[in-house]
Amino acid sequence: MCNMLTRPLAALLLLMLVQSGWAARLEVVSKPENKELNANVAALIGDLDGHDAASLRRYQRAAVQQARLAGEALGYYSNRYRSEVLDGEKPVLRVHVRVREPVRLRTVDIRVEGEAAGMDAFRVRDPRLKPGEQLHHGAYDEIKSALQQQGLRYGFFAGKFTRHRLLVDPAAGAADIELHYDSGPRYRLGAVEFAEAGKIDDRLLAALVPFEDGTPYDSALLAGLSQNLQNTGYFAGVQVDAQGTADGPQVIPVQVRLEPAKPRTLGLGAGFSTDVGPRGSFSWERHRVNSKGHKLGFDSEISKPKQNLSGWYAIPLSSPLSDELRFVAGYQREELVDASSERLTLGTQWRKKVRHDWQRTIGLRWEDERYEYDRGSNRSRHSKFLLPSIGFAKLKSDSALDPSKGYRLQMDVSAGSGNVLSDADVVHVSALARGLTTLADKHRVLARIEVGGVATDKYSAIPPSLRFFAGGDQSVRGYDYQSLSPRDAQRNRVGGRYLVAQSLEYQYEFVERWRAATFIDAGNATDSLTDSMKVGVGAGIRWVSPIGPLRLDFAHALHDDRGWRIHFSMGPEL
Repeated sequence: MCNMLTRPLAALLLLMLVQSGWAARLEVVSKPENKELNANVAALIGDLDGHDAASLRRYQRAAVQQARLAGEALGYYSNRYRSEVLDGEKPVLRVHVRVREPVRLRTVDIRVEGEAAGMDAFRVRDPRLKPGEQLHHGAYDEIKSALQQQGLRYGFFAGKFTRHRLLVDPAAGAADIELHYDSGPRYRLGAVEFAEAGKIDDRLLAALVPFEDGTPYDSALLAGLSQNLQNTGYFAGVQVDAQGTADGPQVIPVQVRLEPAKPRTLGLGAGFSTDVGPRGSFSWERHRVNSKGHKLGFDSEISKPKQNLSGWYAIPLSSPLSDELRFVAGYQREELVDASSERLTLGTQWRKKVRHDWQRTIGLRWEDERYEYDRGSNRSRHSKFLLPSIGFAKLKSDSALDPSKGYRLQMDVSAGSGNVLSDADVVHVSALARGLTTLADKHRVLARIEVGGVATDKYSAIPPSLRFFAGGDQSVRGYDYQSLSPRDAQRNRVGGRYLVAQSLEYQYEFVERWRAATFIDAGNATDSLTDSMKVGVGAGIRWVSPIGPLRLDFAHALHDDRGWRIHFSMGPEL
């Protein structure tokens, strides 16, 4: 009995294996050649895998019918079609098309009536829908669908087509379009009601609504409301409901259901670069301290040369997502090449997004720093500065993880007075610009320039944190981390008054997610703007990993006998 069952099953399995090996092909041959028509015919007939020559012959008539429909969709009503099957190891169904003159549009009467008539979003811009153009059924269907979609987006819920006809006269080679859309009245957005807001103050929620009661309906405004609520970090889920109907009401109430997020989040991270070696990070944030939306957080980062711990308390202001008052406190310990520093910072910042997406930060911070040069000498120094500051930053990028184009601009100015809780008069300025562009999908060019300067009446009182150092993965490759600096009488690198660091890099993607790079960097930290720049050149490789680009570079310092240096780093390129 077992053998009787096994033999049929084996035969059936063999038959399935043989059939799976059939790989029939479709060929579409048009004269004169028409690639668009060929592609449309192939798409409508579809995949022929699994067919043998006999089944292809049975399918020939249906294939010709499908080809005819594909041609008519593009306005070809007079074409001639025939098919043949070519035997062989992989049988071929060949469809021949004799291309004749297509049907053309004779009259096009597309109208938008009602309140939407004057709106730019309802204007017909498709060049295929003009008298004299070749008939394209897809263009007619697309404009009809687009008018309906725009009506729903902009709140014309009573909108309808009063006439919609596409008349084709193949004998005359002409077609007529008649499409009349009556939008009716535009509905309005009503009051916003929040449910299950998680004890968030109503005034804070109201400040996140990007429209006023009675604003003309626009689904983009509702999407903006949802995005604003999600960006606060207060909520795990946001559902916005404001769907209108043709029967009304014409003022649509907006119902928002909110699912509170967990009150606290914890973050752990790790990384590596040749500048600082292995590093770890820790963050903790309480998203809602109270009903006013206040937030509290702690951040730390630990590596061999640098350790820091900071805490902050944020108070949202008039625009919760772009306007906040933040109080900060931090401790940082850092070991430079020939210096060590411990710094305590206390301060406050007013962060606000201003015109053209610039992030403005106005701050006041107190810095207490103990440091020494020639580490181990026990000759500690102490500085204190009260520094008002202002900064501007802007980032434009088409991807947070691996952008193909964009730029970053950043500028910070801080100042202190020897007469107001500072050891000296000082003005500290720094600026950074990065740019990235991609040409022909595979060729990328990155550029960077960083400048800085410090003006003071008592330079000896300026601590390392307010001086400039250059060299390393993010500065001038080919040189050790922060090794470019003026030296004192004991040959200690003590930091410079000025900084210039610039870079130009070319990348080529030779395999998906892999790029070869070549670059030239130049810069220095100096006490005089006339001092020479140090130059590093080299080549490297980039891998776009799931967590961001990883960079491995081999760089040579042209102005020092240091040989080649390996640089490894990770993170966004802007």
